[in-house]
Amino acid sequence: MAMALCGVLAAPAAGQAAEKTVEFKVDGQKVVGTLALPDGVATPPVVLLLHGFTGSRDELEIPAAKEGIFRRAARMWAAQGIASLRIDFRGNGDSEGAFADMTLDGQVKDALAALDLLAADGEVDRDRIALVGWSMGGAVGAIVAGRTSHKLTSVSLWAPGTNMPAAIALLLGPDVVRRGLAGGGQPVTAKLPWGAEIALKGSFFESLYTIDPVAEIARYKGPLLVAVGTKDDVVFPQPASGQVLLDYHDGPEELWVRPMDHAFNAFEGTATVDELIAKTGSFIAAGLK
Repeated sequence: MAMALCGVLAAPAAGQAAEKTVEFKVDGQKVVGTLALPDGVATPPVVLLLHGFTGSRDELEIPAAKEGIFRRAARMWAAQGIASLRIDFRGNGDSEGAFADMTLDGQVKDALAALDLLAADGEVDRDRIALVGWSMGGAVGAIVAGRTSHKLTSVSLWAPGTNMPAAIALLLGPDVVRRGLAGGGQPVTAKLPWGAEIALKGSFFESLYTIDPVAEIARYKGPLLVAVGTKDDVVFPQPASGQVLLDYHDGPEELWVRPMDHAFNAFEGTATVDELIAKTGSFIAAGLK
């Protein structure tokens, strides 16, 4: 696996982070990420951030703050002395590959490779790596937690997908799923609830049935935080959908429930997002002790 650091994008102020663009290869394709290093901390602990379906590494922009949720989290955690790596899965953001070729299996490979990169990078502590995933990235995070050879100090899953076939059928419509499964290598198009159009091949829809995040999390024994919202209309019902991960997980765990939607009320302001980021930061810090 090749890695390239492509320069400092922003010089750190006190308590902030210097950010570097990181590149590595998975199956010959470039994966791009942003490594945020807290100012004045030698070999800090680090958290890997995994974005959701159709997202990218900075994640959804909070309208009131003009800042992506993952970028905001990276900045706030840097103030705690915690580094972070947020990546674009292949076919998303700045990473190589076509979105139509994206699969759940492929995203798991990207995340596992990112953990390998962090374990080999001398700028962060290879023995203090945590993971955070949102939505489909939460499903990927549950799978990765069960499969990685690296010991994770904690795993935090935000509104994680637990039944991916049902979630995608709800999001795109059952007819799209049926056409996708029957389409083979030909992409099928679908319209997202917010109007954007995407194309996906049969391999994506098939991958939803070949990996079960709930079964995979049973192999992870470390601290697990699952954060869900009772107003979530993408992954629901809640909190039952989040609780099922805890039911199959054996280890320290917490279910954090708030009256929030799938985007943590980001379109209403920053209050709930900041509460979630702070809660997760505290959970990560506790796992480091």
